[in-house]
Amino acid sequence: MLTNILFILIGFVLLVKGGDYLVEGSVSIARKAKLSSMVIGMTVIGFGTSAPEMLVSVNAALADSPGIALGNVVGSNIANIALILGVTGLLFTCATDKHTLRVDLPFMIFACAALFAVGMTGEIGRIAGIVGMLSLVAFLVWQIRASRRMGDADVPQAENTPLHSFPVSVIMVVLSITAMIFGANLLVEGAKNVAAALGVSERVIGLTVVAVGTSLPELFASVMSAKRGETDLAIGNIIGSVSFNVFFVVGISAAISPIPESDQGFFLDYLLMVVLAVLLWFFLFTRRTLERWEGALLLVIYVAYIVHMVWTA
Repeated sequence: MLTNILFILIGFVLLVKGGDYLVEGSVSIARKAKLSSMVIGMTVIGFGTSAPEMLVSVNAALADSPGIALGNVVGSNIANIALILGVTGLLFTCATDKHTLRVDLPFMIFACAALFAVGMTGEIGRIAGIVGMLSLVAFLVWQIRASRRMGDADVPQAENTPLHSFPVSVIMVVLSITAMIFGANLLVEGAKNVAAALGVSERVIGLTVVAVGTSLPELFASVMSAKRGETDLAIGNIIGSVSFNVFFVVGISAAISPIPESDQGFFLDYLLMVVLAVLLWFFLFTRRTLERWEGALLLVIYVAYIVHMVWTA
C-alpha cells in the first residue's frame, strides 16, 4: 500500500510540474504568433494543462481500465468548472467578452452534452471518438482564423510571464511531456492498486483522486492568469480544457480501445457536468463577469459532490 501511495504522490508531482513548465514553454512560443488571450487560453494553455488527463486516460485505456479513463475526464471537467473556476472566481473577479459568451462557452456546453448523450448509449466506440477529435480540430482552426481576421489587439504582454527563446521553449515542452508520461504511468498504476486494495470502484477513483490530481495544472494556470489580470486566459483555459477532455481525450481513448458500459454509474456525474457548464454560462452572461459569490457557490457544489462520492463509495 505504501508503495502505491508513493507512486501516486510522485505521479502527481511529475504531472503538476510537467504541466507548469509545459504552459510556460508553450506560451513563449504562442506569443510569437500574436494570438489573442482567449485563443491562447483555449489552445496552448488549455491543451497544455489537459495533457495529464490525456496521458492518464490513454494509459488507462491501454491498461484495460475504462472506468479510470472515462471517470478521469468527467471528474476533471467537473473539477475544472466547479473547483478551479470556483477557487479562481473566489479570489479574483473574472471578466470575459461577447465572443466567449456567444461561441466558446456554447461549444463547451455542446461538448459536455455530446459526451452525456453518447455515453448513455452504453458504449463510446471508435467512430464516435474519431468524430469527436475531428470536430475539435475543425472548431480550433476556425477560431484561430477568426482571431487573426479580427486582428485582436489583446495579445497578452510579456512582463508578467517569463519568455524564453524558441530552442529553450521547445526543450521545456519536450521535457515536460516526458515527465508527464512517467507521472501518468505511476498515477494509473498506483490508483488501480489502491482501488483494488480498498475495494473502491475504478469509477470513484477516476472521478476523485485521479481527476483532481490531473486538474492541478489547470488550477495553477487559471489562478496565476487571473492574478496577472489575464482573466481571458483563466476562463479560456477551462473552456479549452473541458472541450479538449471531451473531444480529444475521450476520443483518442475510445479510438485506441472502445469504452464499454460507459453509462454504468455515470448518469449523475454526466448530468452534473452539463449543469455546471450551463451554470457557468449563466453566471458570465448576466454581467460578463464571474463574481466572487458565484465562485464560492461553484466551490460549495464541488465540495458537496466530493462528500457525496466518498459517502456513497
